[in-house]
Amino acid sequence: MDSPEVTFTLAYLVFAVCFVFTPTEFHSAGLTVQNLLSGWLGSEDAAFVPYHLRRTAATLLCHSLLPLGYYMGMCFAASEKRLYSPSQAPEAWQLFLLLAVTLPTIACSLIYSWSRDRWAHHPLARTLALYALPQSGWRAVASSVNTEFRRIDKFATGAPGARVIVTDTWVMKVTTYRVHVAQQQDVHLTVTESQQHELSPDSNLPVQLLTIRVASASPAVQAFDIRYSPLPFHACCPLSCFHSFSGEHTATSGGWTGQVCCCLTCGAWAGAEVLHTLGHGWPAGPLLGHDLEPAQCSVSRWQSSHPSGVPWGPACGAGSMGSGLRAIFAG
Repeated sequence: MDSPEVTFTLAYLVFAVCFVFTPTEFHSAGLTVQNLLSGWLGSEDAAFVPYHLRRTAATLLCHSLLPLGYYMGMCFAASEKRLYSPSQAPEAWQLFLLLAVTLPTIACSLIYSWSRDRWAHHPLARTLALYALPQSGWRAVASSVNTEFRRIDKFATGAPGARVIVTDTWVMKVTTYRVHVAQQQDVHLTVTESQQHELSPDSNLPVQLLTIRVASASPAVQAFDIRYSPLPFHACCPLSCFHSFSGEHTATSGGWTGQVCCCLTCGAWAGAEVLHTLGHGWPAGPLLGHDLEPAQCSVSRWQSSHPSGVPWGPACGAGSMGSGLRAIFAG
């Protein structure tokens, strides 16, 4: 390829990757789907579910248009190829144009199917419908999610493409094209992997990354993974760890990292070594969103040797709000 083609191709490739995965610089510059279409999307704080119904649809359409944008740019960067006249363009570029047109066509068809019956066929709406009472619909559940998201005691962390949001009732993971939702009383959390890294880019301290599987008791609700550094997080549901998982406290000049503070609401621990209990050793802090409810213990090392995974506390009726395990991962 000639120099203008190479220059444009590399520049557009960088732009497309950054537009899809949105680094901090693009967020600061406002080059995101959420910012460019903010007038149509509305406010996430005011209406969480309607916002993400529109956001996922808009994101899918905008990303599907990127190949077509590249072709249109190449019409100017490589004018000698006569790409502006598809019938005279090389065969390879004709095939690329066909692909570039097909992708947004499929995206538009999918978005149209989602939007029928006031977005009732959207994957998020279908998931919420599974939690609706017989005499109500998914919009009643969506209203409950919107209300809880507006509360200041919710917990949210993670990059924009993989945010984890925990409210009093819901555990949610917001991704680029989908929003995973599960009701706390119906889910079981399983720690499936632990990775130790020497340095964190944010704090220059050792950091431990945990992967937690969020599985609902209902087979119709798709399970999803939460991967994060131990940060403030709380949930009211049983918590298990696989035999391959282990974690430990790390003492640094800045204090303790990877601390796990827990409040058991029933039963005793299995497969965990409790090194500090309330009133003996390291003081336990309050639970996130429950400032008046201190944790009863802090666990500095845990490892399960059971071949099928050992529950962290007994199974207490699928984790109702008054049973199971309420845990806060405090970094």
